[in-house]
Amino acid sequence: MKKIVVTGGSGKAGAAAIRELLQHDYDVVNIDMKPPAERLAPFEQVDLTDYGMTVAALVGADAVVHMAANPKPDDTLVEGAGRFYGNTMSTYNIFNAACLLGIKRVVWASSETTLGLPFVEPPPEFAPVDETHTLYPNSSYALSKVISEEMARQFHRWSGTNFVGLRFSNIMNGAEAYQRFPSFWDDAHKRKWNLWGYVDDRDVGQSCRRGVEADFEGAEAFVIAAGDTVMNRPSRDLMAEVYPGVPVRDLTHEYGTLLSNEKAKAMIGYDPQHSWREFLTI
Repeated sequence: MKKIVVTGGSGKAGAAAIRELLQHDYDVVNIDMKPPAERLAPFEQVDLTDYGMTVAALVGADAVVHMAANPKPDDTLVEGAGRFYGNTMSTYNIFNAACLLGIKRVVWASSETTLGLPFVEPPPEFAPVDETHTLYPNSSYALSKVISEEMARQFHRWSGTNFVGLRFSNIMNGAEAYQRFPSFWDDAHKRKWNLWGYVDDRDVGQSCRRGVEADFEGAEAFVIAAGDTVMNRPSRDLMAEVYPGVPVRDLTHEYGTLLSNEKAKAMIGYDPQHSWREFLTI
């Protein structure tokens, strides 16, 4: 696989994917509705809700990395409906076009929100939360990702195209993004909404490349998180304070992530390398 089309390459996750792929000698094209702030690769303006434009944009690609989506909160029902349509229709068009063109690998951005964020009602069933956890989408964005995961399974069944869904945790971009972390440390409740999870954008890029390169067949979703939490306290202590009674399974280490990335490690070779500890001291 040499030519990779990255959708949403002007955004945070898409730009991270482009950087990683370029560093590993792939030919990359960015397709997005808005031009990038930094032109890392050739850019084409494409409306992915238009099926014809989507097919044309993917011609000649060996694989697709689909990062385009609108993750904003549902401020109104009308906005939520429009967001659901845009996210679901664009993903349907990407999946359909890839299958039509015989592209055998689609890596795409699902989301940690499928797992039940914020973890209030119901609380998590267990921790670290993994891909066996019941899905509880609580927004139009999360629901669009759950629907897209099912679309991926059916498109694989129809066509044999392989789909790698990446359930990204809260993406951090650069040293400045980590400066807020100390403000969470005095109160475990401030960042409980996603079990104190995050992921560095460089590991986002790595996971996209691993998804492209993995010896993998099927349609699977993978949690993509850092190896630790945003907190400077042991993970079991956080769970005992905020979610007493929720079973805590084995952790990779004392401060280990409560969003398990073990499946991604085992199946696509994901290997999180970056932590807030590079930029902050306790």
